[in-house]
Amino acid sequence: QVQLVESGGGLVQAGGSLRLPCAFSGRTFGNYAMGWFRQAPGKEREFAATINWSGISTSYADSVKGRFTISRDNAKNTVYLQMNSPKPEESAIYYCAARRTGAPTYDFWGQGTQVTVSS
Repeated sequence: QVQLVESGGGLVQAGGSLRLPCAFSGRTFGNYAMGWFRQAPGKEREFAATINWSGISTSYADSVKGRFTISRDNAKNTVYLQMNSPKPEESAIYYCAARRTGAPTYDFWGQGTQVTVSS
């Protein structure tokens, strides 16, 4: 069973930066694409970024493109979300998720880490 543990959340000022790691265990990390999602209070969970198994291919929501960067270190079984210039409206619980390469959905989710962006 895949286990995902996010960390690195906290309070950050608008315009600052924050990096969220997500540690993967239980299976072979290189067999999974990874994604970051977020959910603000009263809103649905939304996609932020995804990265393929090798790290070569990434994709972003338009709202974060150019400010957030997803990356992975397959030697450390960790995926990262670098958040630059976050906005107050991006305060949310941030979740990482794992999708086996070729599978249509994300099957494994972490418990999330709270990010609060102050103005």
